[in-house]
Amino acid sequence: MTPEQKPYLTGHYAPVADEITATGLTVEGTLPAELNGRLLRNGHNPKPGVTPTHWFKGSGMVHGVRLREGRAEWYRNRWVHTPALDGAPYMTERGPDLSASTAGTHIIEHGGRLLALCEANLPFELDRDLGTVGAFDFDGKLRTAMTAHPKEDPVTGELHFFGSSPFPPFLTYHVADAKGQIVHSAEIPGATASLKHDFAITRRHVVFVEGNVTFDPNEHSGIPYGWSDTQPSRIGVMPRGADGTGRVRWFAIEPGNMLHVSNAYEDNQGRIVLEGPTVDREGFRLSWNWWVGAPGRGSEPNTRSYTRRWVVDLAAGSVDEQIIDDLAVEFPTLNEQYLGSENRYQYAISFPDEKGFGGYGVVKYDRATGARRINQVGDARLPGEAVFVPAAGGTAEDDGYLLTVVSDLKQDASQLLVLNASDLDTVATVHLPRRVTAGIHGSWVPDSELDGPAA
Repeated sequence: MTPEQKPYLTGHYAPVADEITATGLTVEGTLPAELNGRLLRNGHNPKPGVTPTHWFKGSGMVHGVRLREGRAEWYRNRWVHTPALDGAPYMTERGPDLSASTAGTHIIEHGGRLLALCEANLPFELDRDLGTVGAFDFDGKLRTAMTAHPKEDPVTGELHFFGSSPFPPFLTYHVADAKGQIVHSAEIPGATASLKHDFAITRRHVVFVEGNVTFDPNEHSGIPYGWSDTQPSRIGVMPRGADGTGRVRWFAIEPGNMLHVSNAYEDNQGRIVLEGPTVDREGFRLSWNWWVGAPGRGSEPNTRSYTRRWVVDLAAGSVDEQIIDDLAVEFPTLNEQYLGSENRYQYAISFPDEKGFGGYGVVKYDRATGARRINQVGDARLPGEAVFVPAAGGTAEDDGYLLTVVSDLKQDASQLLVLNASDLDTVATVHLPRRVTAGIHGSWVPDSELDGPAA
């Protein structure tokens, strides 16, 4: 297959060839004056002439838009300059090089640092203008990889995360305090080589998910995982705190694989409710073949990904589970002030499924009523993960804005849409100076979270 035929190098996913900076961006509508900060979005963008063997092997590129006082001050994009960007191998004679990262999955802020993440490696620190500072190992305390989906507790400010490996120790759990110092690390007993991309925290528990995708030494795409019918699919529940690490309980669930958690919480009966998009065996096959550019793939990178709910009854030792929506979605988000607590609203991006049902759009779920609202962004337009930003003085859970970068193939352009999170109506459109490659995850970083004078 030629590079032009690789689905992750074409269409919405075609990489950009250079780094640029543009200032004074055009705005339609009125940007809320309270949006003072940066929308940062990461994704895979191999350098010109490079054809990665897997979508996830493409080098990371961060795109940023700076908003301040009703203006869109700048757009810039920068590769994360890791050893892997220049072709350094992950595996060496001495073992894995945790700094040889694509750093292309997510970008977060914690303790005043911007961290570009890829789950197989150390995080990479960036400066406020998206320049690469270097690999960050929490002052030598992080000796494992770091998940691309850490969870910041909205009450304590702690950052909970894990390192997963296809080799023992399979799972190591970490907690960093609000200032960014690791205060707890421990290996998790009973874990397997199952792929653990995301996890959840509640007010009292940590929740791990092991699906049917596990280490496969015969997979040669560079991402050594594959579906296994013999790998148990299960949920691991562990009390939060240093004394809870050895007390993990594993609960068997139906076969499947979940990449991203929507949220988890304890209900009024003390049961743990966990939700997120999942795929079955066929859905994983279609998606994986898209990710590696193999025949028999789905038309989208996220095929047959339907939202599932698990209710774990710790007292009874049982799990009730069901698919709660038949729309193919991915990249779930929420008002993160409700992370770990019961939330009413969730957001996601919809994709056409293998039968052509649905389409690209920003989705809002009302968990209290079961209602589903979709903003169909238009023909040949793909929105990225919708990041929730609370409104100043807001009192309701959905008082805020959703920020999403849209790839527009017909116009060969991109826009940052600012949507009202309550009704999904467009508040403002920021026109970007180029079409931004469809990416993966990102964050809104208020100016108040970064030290020093505004750049």
